[in-house]
Amino acid sequence: MFGALLNPNYPKAAIGFGSGNVSAVSLSRQGRGRFGVRSAATIAVGEEILSPSFDSPNVLDHFGLLAVLDRLVTDAGLASQKKWSVTLPSASTRTSIITLDDAPASRSELEDVLDWKCENTFGGSSSELSVTRFKISPASDSRPRYFASAVQYTVLDEYEAVFEELGWQAGLILPRPLGESNWFSRVPGDSLLISTQENGFTALLMRDKEPVVVRSVTCQRSEIDDEVYRLLIYYQDRFATGGEGHLSKLLVLGAGIDRERISEITREATGNVLHIATPEDLGFEIPAGNLSFEDLAAPAGLASLGCG
Repeated sequence: MFGALLNPNYPKAAIGFGSGNVSAVSLSRQGRGRFGVRSAATIAVGEEILSPSFDSPNVLDHFGLLAVLDRLVTDAGLASQKKWSVTLPSASTRTSIITLDDAPASRSELEDVLDWKCENTFGGSSSELSVTRFKISPASDSRPRYFASAVQYTVLDEYEAVFEELGWQAGLILPRPLGESNWFSRVPGDSLLISTQENGFTALLMRDKEPVVVRSVTCQRSEIDDEVYRLLIYYQDRFATGGEGHLSKLLVLGAGIDRERISEITREATGNVLHIATPEDLGFEIPAGNLSFEDLAAPAGLASLGCG
């Protein structure tokens, strides 16, 4: 999935902003396709300090966040680490798959079309948005498609101002669900990530290591089951017909969601009994203690890029 973004010099450490907390993690390679936690920590962040949002200020207390991050890396034993990858809160970013009507005639025309599509999809002018995008497999009718994620420059600047004051270099900054979904980058076939947030969830359906469906659903906690069921029925109708594929991996992350119920819904919608993936299934070894896969999945997904 990250083939177009890969850089051999990505760090083996990452920061992940979650819902009410922030985590730091450094990884080591444990063997082919397996990674272990070298050091890590998670601490709470009050909403008076950080309030994730796509179109309004996130960092409400600059010096408060400075203090939180300084304490975080100290607790994690990573105070000397200066190069990081970062996952931003889901609420601070937007993601989508952009489908073009046809192939543009030139590179400049392609850039113009993508800018226009992103403006309409994300709700902002291209001058206001920092957009990360890369080409993925074409649609079934051969139309070109791109995966894109966006964050407002004003929001990104707030985070980067804090990083700069700490003396950090943040080379790769992506939405939280992309870090989480990177655990599927070594998994063939069809995989589904469901990542909850305070106002709903983000779902990424992966086929052969790249996204084919992205859904950001705004709903109440009590509505998540119905929305997941609708998503799975859409998958069955569009992607699992004619023996083309079937869902083989399911990863559910975040608070306020009944994992056993999601597994049951998956069986009802697809006819398959799916085990919800654990860190061990995905090649991630977490030592016993207070560390949580919920908190580390996103930053560790990016940190694994630096481990080769």
